[in-house]
Amino acid sequence: MFGDPEQMAQAMRQFADMLSAPQGSGPVNWDMAKNIARHAVVAEGDPSVMEGERRQIVDALHLADLWLNEATELPSGVSGPQAWSRSEWIENTIPVWRKLAEPIAERMVETMGGALGGAGLPPEAQQMAGPLMGMLKQMGGMMVGQQIGQALGSLAREVIGTTDIGLPLSDTAALLPGGIASFSEGLEHPADEIRLYLALREAAHHRLFQHVPWLRGHLLGAVEDYARGITVDTSALEEQIRGLDINNPEALQQALSGGALLKPEETERQKAALARLETMLALVEGWVATVVDEAAAGKLPSAVALAETVRRRRATGGPAELTFGTLVGLELRPRRLREAAALWQALKEARGTEGRDALWGHPDLMPRADDLEDPEAFVLGETAWDISQLDQKPDDKGDDQS
Repeated sequence: MFGDPEQMAQAMRQFADMLSAPQGSGPVNWDMAKNIARHAVVAEGDPSVMEGERRQIVDALHLADLWLNEATELPSGVSGPQAWSRSEWIENTIPVWRKLAEPIAERMVETMGGALGGAGLPPEAQQMAGPLMGMLKQMGGMMVGQQIGQALGSLAREVIGTTDIGLPLSDTAALLPGGIASFSEGLEHPADEIRLYLALREAAHHRLFQHVPWLRGHLLGAVEDYARGITVDTSALEEQIRGLDINNPEALQQALSGGALLKPEETERQKAALARLETMLALVEGWVATVVDEAAAGKLPSAVALAETVRRRRATGGPAELTFGTLVGLELRPRRLREAAALWQALKEARGTEGRDALWGHPDLMPRADDLEDPEAFVLGETAWDISQLDQKPDDKGDDQS
């Protein structure tokens, strides 16, 4: 009568996690989500990082950081580099995921609470069922937490470091030996060259995230703004969970998997947030590609081939991107990566390394989406402003034009 004992045991563990969530901890029990994610990666094999692997990765990140000194004016962003297992990646990035996924999770839980028991009841019945509705919302939180945990577990099996999706998931530069091994499958390049190239990308991202003060908030804020405009397709959700067996974890996962239940609102704010995010992701990825190519030139024979592999991986998307879409209702893809890289290269040729990197000094100096269409016009335009002028008030020279 209880079905598969293993599934029942898993359901009971998750139910205990749900009841152990402290009051006011938010719509999702993140400890439960983290445990599910870690269980998912351990089930597929997640060995601890051996000392030899750790030393190889730390040495690669230090060498990569040294090479980048010749390619950019931004100082090092690598301090205390690390090598992580997949479980350690989950543990160290969960605070950022919580910030990104909470807006969507809250909507899912509220909608699910109504779909599980309160929708269609008269007001008197809803009042009498108050305690039960609270329990149903907790159950909805458990279901959403399970989906988030499964998604993070899937993502952890794909990532290479802390910057794969273009967002700063950690202040620490780190690479995963398991992720590097997965990336290397089918590539006929020496393992040390692949590791060093990936270290160059990780270290270059951290130079931006550590030394461009406004960038982190700009990227994460754009994701949050977009997520706040996401709504839950109530009818689709009700259809998914109608007659659902909550003792069957696979059925729960299938019911909540994918971003089909998440619908963006076509508002101007939503469109602006998406355009801002896509443009900035392209600019970040384009700059990283440019400085990494320059740093590796003449030193890393396989750099050109590896750069193309990474570009295809980022441009076409994959399991990691689909997982992110499930978590926050958004595909994270730098759609104009090549155009952005061409713009940064043109800036380097016209203004030198210092002039190119000076644009990161203030968000108002950065290229816009239209500039990717015509990089030559941006490069030759009057955009080399004095940053201090951006915060000055308009002068009053007798004419009141403002």
